[in-house]
Amino acid sequence: MTEVLETDYLIVGAGAAGMAFADALLAHSDASITVVDRRHAPGGHWIDAYPYVRLHQPSAFYGVSSMPLGQDCIDGQGTNAGFYELASADEIRAYYTRVMERHLLPSGRVRYLPSCDHLGAGQVRSRLADRSWDVRVRRKTIDTSYLEGEVPATSPPPFEVDSGVRCVSAGELTRITERPERYVVVGAGKTAVDACLWLLDQGVPPASIRWIKPRESWWLNRRYHQPHSLLPDFLNGTAMQLEAIAQASSIPDLFARLEAQGFFLRVDPGVPATMCRGAIVTEAELTRLREIQDVVRLGRVRRITANDIVLDGGRLPTTTATLHIHCAARGLARPPLRPIFEADRVTVQPFMWSFACYQFAMLGVAEALLASDEEKNKLFPPIAYWDANTDYLSAFLASLANERARSAVPALAQWAKATRLNPLGEIGRYRQHPLTMDAMERIKRFGADAVKNAVQLLRSGGL
Repeated sequence: MTEVLETDYLIVGAGAAGMAFADALLAHSDASITVVDRRHAPGGHWIDAYPYVRLHQPSAFYGVSSMPLGQDCIDGQGTNAGFYELASADEIRAYYTRVMERHLLPSGRVRYLPSCDHLGAGQVRSRLADRSWDVRVRRKTIDTSYLEGEVPATSPPPFEVDSGVRCVSAGELTRITERPERYVVVGAGKTAVDACLWLLDQGVPPASIRWIKPRESWWLNRRYHQPHSLLPDFLNGTAMQLEAIAQASSIPDLFARLEAQGFFLRVDPGVPATMCRGAIVTEAELTRLREIQDVVRLGRVRRITANDIVLDGGRLPTTTATLHIHCAARGLARPPLRPIFEADRVTVQPFMWSFACYQFAMLGVAEALLASDEEKNKLFPPIAYWDANTDYLSAFLASLANERARSAVPALAQWAKATRLNPLGEIGRYRQHPLTMDAMERIKRFGADAVKNAVQLLRSGGL
C-alpha cells in the first residue's frame, strides 16, 4: 500500500544534522517538514553508539538551537574535572526523543517516519510494515546522508578474523562474560581512546592492554573549547591559533607552536602525528592513556588468526584467550564536494572548522531566510571533513574566509548572536575579563596576517 504525502521539505536522516536543520526550519519558516530515518528513534549514530561513549565537546554546544542539552554543570571528578559536562549516549538519545516528541511533532508541521528507508525521488518504504509513501516535495529534499561514514558499532572489522578468534566491537566489550587474559585494542581514533579509557576505569591493568595504532593523531585540548564562565579560555585558544598561523613557517611548525602552548595534544609526543580529525580530549585523559606501554605501530591490521595478528609491517603473537576489540572503521566520509544548496535539494556538508551542530542549524536558518541559492552557496562553500594535518589549516581558513561575509547578513548575524549553539555567542558577557581583553587584542593584531600566511602555507604544500 502506497500513500501519497505532500510536504515542503523532506529531511532524510534524524541524526544531529537532520534534527538541527528541522528545528531551524520550524523556527524561521512556516514550512511543513517530513523527517524520514531508517533507525527506530531520532539520534542518528547515537542510537548505535557504545554504552560508555560521551560527547567529546561540552553539552552546551550540542543538539538543536531551541532546546538545551544538559544542566550546564562543571564536573567535579574524573578526567573531565573542572570542565563543563559531557552528555552520555543515554542522555543524547533521550534528548533527541524529547526534541522530537515535545517540540517538533507538537508543532503540527512535522511528520516523522522512523524505521523507514528513503529510496530516492521521494519514495519511502517501511522496514517493519507493508507500507510505503510517495512523498511529493514542494521545496527541497535535505540530504544529511551524503557524508555518513562507517563506525565500528555497525561496521564489520576491516580485517579478516579467523574462526576461534575472540573479536568484538567497542560496544560488545561491555557484555563479555568470560574474562580474557589480555586485551588488544585495534584503532587510533576516538573509539579506541574511549575503549582504552573504559578498560582502565574498570580496573584492567595497563600491562594487560595492547594498543595497535596505525597512525598517531592530534587531539584538541578541551580546555580551549569551553562555554559560559570558561569562554575567556575559548577565546584565548582562538587567539593562539591566529598567532601561530600568522607566524608559522610550515604546517609542521604550526602544529609545533600550538602543541607547545597546549592547544594541540598527542598521546605520544615522540611519534609524528599525521591525523587531525578534530576530536577533543583533556590532558588528564592523555595521562591515563600513557599508562599503556604496549603500543604497536606496524600499520593496519590485515588478519587475526588463532596465533598471529598480521599487520602491514609484520606479525604479532596472539592467543585464543586474548580479546581483540575492533575500533577501526573509515569514520566520516569524504566524497566529492558538491554545492550545498541546489534548486531541489540541500546536501549537508561542513563549511567551517568544528562544532557541527552550529553549522547544521545555520544551514537551516539560511535555507529559511535567504532567497537565493546562489547567495547561500557564496556564503557556505563546502569543505571536506578533516583527516590529514593540512585539513586543519584549510578548514580553519574556510572559517575565517567566510565568517565576515556571513556576519554582514543581518538575518544570519542576529541568529548567530542569539543561538546557544554558537561557541562564542556569550563572549560579550566576559568582555572585561583580562584574558578576553588580551585575546581580543591578539586576534586584531594577527588576524589579517594569519589569513595571508595560511593561504601561502597551503599553496606551498605546508612544507
